[in-house]
Amino acid sequence: MKPWSAFASCGSSARGAGAALVLGIALWVVRRSPWLTWLGVTLALPVVALSMVMVVAPRPELMIAAAALESVFYFYAAGSLIAYMLQDRKVAADELFAAGATFTLLAWAFAYTFVVCQGLQAGSFGHGAGETARSWTELLYCSVVVLSGVGLSDIMPVTPMARALVMLESFAGIMYIALVVSRLIMLTGDSRVRPHP
Repeated sequence: MKPWSAFASCGSSARGAGAALVLGIALWVVRRSPWLTWLGVTLALPVVALSMVMVVAPRPELMIAAAALESVFYFYAAGSLIAYMLQDRKVAADELFAAGATFTLLAWAFAYTFVVCQGLQAGSFGHGAGETARSWTELLYCSVVVLSGVGLSDIMPVTPMARALVMLESFAGIMYIALVVSRLIMLTGDSRVRPHP
């Protein structure tokens, strides 16, 4: 076996373990949220089942289905965290942790959406049509860059579907900062101005 193929299989295993960890944390978050726990579990079970099947028999159509379900689940978990943060009138450490976790969940959700887009339309992300498929890490990098508003543009959406998804993620990132993060900042400022009883 060539050294880089051993490294690639190690990286794939590490990515799988990381994805399982994120999925577990997201399930824990959904369980603690005011949203419907049964819906979160119902979304997560097919993701886990498809992930196990993909280890044994990887097929492109299964990858697209698993990515689509993971995307929906991570969007649901992010929505659960946003609902949790909007409940409180005071900011504690858990809200600040939730703000970071929500950003991460949104980035993963859009990255899986990019995987689905790339699976349906080859060459969706690159510097020109017909490029090879982007790796999961490259699509996650693209997602974080777009969501944070940095816009480094070294991975470009090429197809109309990819461009539409990137526009939606850009809008989601702006709205997340405008609505959720600014509210946390305002509540933190209010708690410092008001005297404690």
